[in-house]
Amino acid sequence: MTSTDTSTIPLTQLGVVLTDRGSRYAVTGAPVTSRAQVDQVLASLKEDRSYAKATHNTWAALLPTGGLKADDGESGAGMVILRMLERAELREHVIIVTRWYGGKKLGGDRFRRVQDAVRAYLEHRAE
Repeated sequence: MTSTDTSTIPLTQLGVVLTDRGSRYAVTGAPVTSRAQVDQVLASLKEDRSYAKATHNTWAALLPTGGLKADDGESGAGMVILRMLERAELREHVIIVTRWYGGKKLGGDRFRRVQDAVRAYLEHRAE
């Protein structure tokens, strides 16, 4: 598999799952076992121009080597996702929460919106 070949990594995209004061949140996830696969999933997601231009694509993954996270400018959001993955015991998986900024700062509510997006993804997986 090349670094741009994501055909073997199935993405689950729920699209926009909530809005708050103009900001829109979407959530995406995929099974992964390495940082290289996380990068492949991110590249695949960003092939969609709207995701590439999003304000933040925050993510976390529980890999066989441990947890990884990235805030992508949304300070602390990666840790929120990582903790939720740990609580759900969802290993070898990446969850990406995408935010398009709506013009109004959300303060601490931004973490609740990240939690809401991750919760929507986890509930979708359980169906």
